[in-house]
Amino acid sequence: MKHAAGTLAFIARFVILGLAIAFVITLLWPGSGDRLRSRFGVTTTPPARTEPASAPAGSPLSYADAVAAAEPSVVNIYANKIVTGQAFRMYNDPLLQQLLGGQPTTYQRREQTLGSGVIVNAQGQDYVLTNNHVIAHAADIQVLLYDGRIAKATLVGADEETDLAVLKIDASNLPSIHIADQQPLRAGDVVLAIGNPLGLNQTVTMGIVSAIGRQLNSSSAEDFIQTDAAINLGNSGGALINARGLLVGINTLLIGKAAGAEGIGFAIPVNTAMKVLDQIIATGHVVRGWLGADYAFVPVAANSGLPAAARGAQVTDVYPGSPAALAGLQPHDILLKIGKDDILDPADLRRHEAALEPGSKVTVSGLRNGAPFHSELTVAKRPPMATSTTSDD
Repeated sequence: MKHAAGTLAFIARFVILGLAIAFVITLLWPGSGDRLRSRFGVTTTPPARTEPASAPAGSPLSYADAVAAAEPSVVNIYANKIVTGQAFRMYNDPLLQQLLGGQPTTYQRREQTLGSGVIVNAQGQDYVLTNNHVIAHAADIQVLLYDGRIAKATLVGADEETDLAVLKIDASNLPSIHIADQQPLRAGDVVLAIGNPLGLNQTVTMGIVSAIGRQLNSSSAEDFIQTDAAINLGNSGGALINARGLLVGINTLLIGKAAGAEGIGFAIPVNTAMKVLDQIIATGHVVRGWLGADYAFVPVAANSGLPAAARGAQVTDVYPGSPAALAGLQPHDILLKIGKDDILDPADLRRHEAALEPGSKVTVSGLRNGAPFHSELTVAKRPPMATSTTSDD
């Protein structure tokens, strides 16, 4: 028994000694183990690597490529305006004013508006699209390009209703942006806003399309993209792009914290912007059709079992002397068709109306006191309208 125990102790000492020698050899010559195993034909299988989960198709891990494609086309705009103000009145009493002076006088000061713009190509020429409120009443407009060049801009034309303006700049080799195709945006699509907020040029913010078809003015024919991508003072006129770097909208305004809101911004759809651009290039202004009536949703009784808003539009007011008045349209008329097109709702009717050519004739069909009627109207040119929006931009 003692002999067996001694034998085991002897073997254990040699095993420990062998392991110690192997450890020292591995420490001094790290590749020796692999060389010995390969010499004697012994191979080892390395542990399998676990790859990180890949992103779903169409969802890039980075939007850097999209930004790199669009960013050179976004410019900074500095519009200088001359503002006339009234000097301080030293004395309110007319006698003291006459004796001691201090008659009120006016003075002029220079005020600069900060904004952004996007270089687009139309009819073989490069133009800059921006917001009308950025350059309105400007005496001088300067554009800072992506490559550091500064160019003087001239106003080609503007449209207050869509808040768009078209500029021409004295510069060559301009990188125009690529326009998104006709595939409609959907709520939830990723979008990026590029612009010059608070003078921090080429700033990129990300968000999603919150909604489409937003009406910011009850009498306007235009609709807007709502997004939660951060839009701040100076972003006006900048680019809203998709995840591929294609232009989908022109950033125009936000509803800010003053209204108790956060993450509610709006952009003009690119299709609307390009139509306005083409008309301004052709004529210097935008012409819209006008029938001369105001509309609202068709009322539905609560116990009727029908949807809250039926199709069509109800006439709420008719302007004296307008095409609608001359054709005999009346308040409470329900309009269901304009020409051959069905009317979905008041916004849809306003879009159809605006697309009509002044001087052309169109037939509207609907119900008056439950009875069908048809009226032919001669389309007039839409008069200037007052635009009112709530914005911090």
